[in-house]
Amino acid sequence: MELVEATAEDVDVLAAYWFSLASEMEQYSTLNELAVEGPADVESGFEELLDGDDTTPFLLDVDGTTVGYLLLRRDEHPTRELSEYATIVDLFVEESHRDQGLGSEAIDAAKRVAAERGADYLTVSCEWGNDGARRFYETNGFTAKQVTYAQELETTARGDDG
Repeated sequence: MELVEATAEDVDVLAAYWFSLASEMEQYSTLNELAVEGPADVESGFEELLDGDDTTPFLLDVDGTTVGYLLLRRDEHPTRELSEYATIVDLFVEESHRDQGLGSEAIDAAKRVAAERGADYLTVSCEWGNDGARRFYETNGFTAKQVTYAQELETTARGDDG
């Protein structure tokens, strides 16, 4: 498996993979409910990512066949001793290619890319109720560092009267 940096020609594939991943995440929280109808609705977002400097989409390539994608973002905590870090924002492997070690290979490749770009460490997050993802990341050397809590708010922007 090889991480191949995506180009503008890959926007439709990236959007399709993202939509599949996001659809799978809906089951874990009402906050994950999609407001888009399909992959075409998010293509412009990937075009913007490709123009940016801090986030890089990669395709997972196995012998010339694309089987998933990984989105890597660089960030920093300037007040920390280990200030430079990278985050795996998204990792998606097509269902027919899962359980073959490709996700682990993608993480290993992301570690190499992040280190080459000067990151001190790599982070990733997943839904609390996604036990499979939590086990996967722990098996791949990640340790829990913090928990994010979320609370839905009543807003007039959505048409609620609260």
